Amino acid sequence: MRTALLQSSGRPGSVAENLKVLDDAAGRAAAAGAGLLVTAEMFLTGYAIGDDIGRLAEPADGDAADAVAEIAARHGVAVAYGYPERGTGGDSAHVYNSVQLVSADGARLANYRKTHLFGCFERDHFTPGDQPVVQAELNGLRVGLMICYDVEFPENVRAHALAGTDLLLVPTAQMHPFQFVAESVVPVRAFENQMYVAYVNRTGPEGEFEFVGLSTLAGPDGVARARAGRGEELVLADADPRLLAASRETNPYLKDRRPGLYGSLV
Repeated sequence: MRTALLQSSGRPGSVAENLKVLDDAAGRAAAAGAGLLVTAEMFLTGYAIGDDIGRLAEPADGDAADAVAEIAARHGVAVAYGYPERGTGGDSAHVYNSVQLVSADGARLANYRKTHLFGCFERDHFTPGDQPVVQAELNGLRVGLMICYDVEFPENVRAHALAGTDLLLVPTAQMHPFQFVAESVVPVRAFENQMYVAYVNRTGPEGEFEFVGLSTLAGPDGVARARAGRGEELVLADADPRLLAASRETNPYLKDRRPGLYGSLV
């Protein structure tokens, strides 16, 4: 499946402007033959927007979700987008750092809430999610969802591997000086867990942060199929199920595990 990575910080603080950026990117991705477009963490509103996070947060089925679904259906491309999710009912006081996957016909397929919050900024504004593995079937691939810091925990990604994830989508807000995560950690995660990992970053200065770009689609052989630079960019690469099957046949990591020795990890 051709996958488009939208490396952009959009227009922080403006959902309407970010929907325009998404609409344009979806059109370009579809024209290039992509079946899936993935944005960065908190793309819909911006990341470093302080208390506006709570003001702009919406439920997973809110107006912004409807707008994204309309964009996906109009261009015929699935979309995974980062946004602040307002809980509903008795959970309405909580805001989650979330990613939602919408199909090419506009149906909501899966929603994931970031489980590992990074730093005081995130802990001040978000409630951590408690479901580590969220998946959906898309174009013959089992797609998993994760956000930024989550991928830096080996246990998280291994849980996806054991659940059969083929393509792991990781919207991110990776900042200086941690660019080694994009450059080194993500390809290693893809290799050791025998999956594709789409790691899609913000870029440039935003509030107190400097986002480093370097979005990548890494394959199960540890090779970056696509690698963005430091600026705004739409990059494309293929997640090939045939290569994935061949790689899993020859790579012994998952077959050679000895879970009985790992009790001390939990």
